[in-house]
Amino acid sequence: MPDVDLLQADANALLAMEKQRCDDTIWSYPNPGSRIAIPLASVDGRESFLLDVYRGRIALGKGTYQNRARQVVVLARLDFGGAPHRNPDGEEVGSPHLHIYREGFGDKWAYPLPSDRFPLQGGGSDLLDDFMQYCNITKRPQIQGSVFQ
Repeated sequence: MPDVDLLQADANALLAMEKQRCDDTIWSYPNPGSRIAIPLASVDGRESFLLDVYRGRIALGKGTYQNRARQVVVLARLDFGGAPHRNPDGEEVGSPHLHIYREGFGDKWAYPLPSDRFPLQGGGSDLLDDFMQYCNITKRPQIQGSVFQ
């Protein structure tokens, strides 16, 4: 496995970097048990990113939104509709929760959603919009459908 560790400052800079869709593809929200990976790029085109959208197979209100850099580095991941997460220190964080890259741990730490950035914490397209805003995706991909279909 390649070394995917970044310095915290580099990960923070990548997460804060303005991102935009690469083209005008109209994406369909995934069917149950499916996922899509939407290519994104920095405004200057020097960095590439992916926005992953996963939908649970059984519980339709369960899913994951994830922003990756350099193909494999998870900068941020939002899990909703599922079980609580146990952090490396033993702390349990309920659902929904946000994983943010942490140097030396990758995406192993989860945090409660900050209510000022995620006012509607129940899931669905509002949560996806909030997540894209959190990840600074300014020219957003076009995604049809919803988690509730």
